[in-house]
Amino acid sequence: MKLAFDLVIFGLLARLAHAASLVRLPNQHVLADKPDNGDQPATKFPEAVRKALKKAEIIPTVIDDFVPTLDLRVKWSDGNKASLGNTLKPEDLQDTPSVRLKGLVSPTTCLLRSSTSLVIVITDPDAPSRDDPKWSEFCHWIAVGPLVTENCPIIDEQIDIHGCCSSVSLGTLEDIVSYTPPAPPKKTGKHRYVILALAPVNGTSEKLHLSKPKERKRWGYDEAVNGKTHGVRDWAVENGLIPFAANFIYAQNKKQ
Repeated sequence: MKLAFDLVIFGLLARLAHAASLVRLPNQHVLADKPDNGDQPATKFPEAVRKALKKAEIIPTVIDDFVPTLDLRVKWSDGNKASLGNTLKPEDLQDTPSVRLKGLVSPTTCLLRSSTSLVIVITDPDAPSRDDPKWSEFCHWIAVGPLVTENCPIIDEQIDIHGCCSSVSLGTLEDIVSYTPPAPPKKTGKHRYVILALAPVNGTSEKLHLSKPKERKRWGYDEAVNGKTHGVRDWAVENGLIPFAANFIYAQNKKQ
């Protein structure tokens, strides 16, 4: 078990070191974000995402600190969108949301291979309440889908070297755990619903064989010990995944 964990950590460190080295080089194809006619504004700086995640204590409660490299856009019916901590009504979150990736947040890095699959998850660290998170975290959704490259030239020496493109979108998602909408109990205050895009730490283009939590509470892990809860971080390590993008909303029961 320790060896497997060490291998994951080694892979993570190697990937982060590789990512840091991929600065913009001559003739590298880098595409700027385009306006989206009334859609959620593109996040221009990864630091703004990190700041929002830290302010909401998602970092480090739910995930370890990381630098977002994709702009993650999540939208439910009737135009209800996740916008780094906005509040939405549970009744507006009943349908499975659509998920989009609006290119790289940072145009100076090239991290994802065009054949990589991304995993989308939604987790609630405040179950049944933030003051009493004995069910934390609660798994609301796990889905996997392929990256689809956009405007990626067939022949490019930088793509040949790094195996990636600088503009990507997400293909059709396949459920690992079906979507269950937020249903915060009465008098439990606002819950954080965290949406993450995860990618394989080793950059594999092979099909991902992900474990399915045995139950939604605590992502199927044992009860909390000494206040330590379990959730997506444990599951991601188990499956060799690391975060590349994040967003979140708040929602609460109308009876408080």
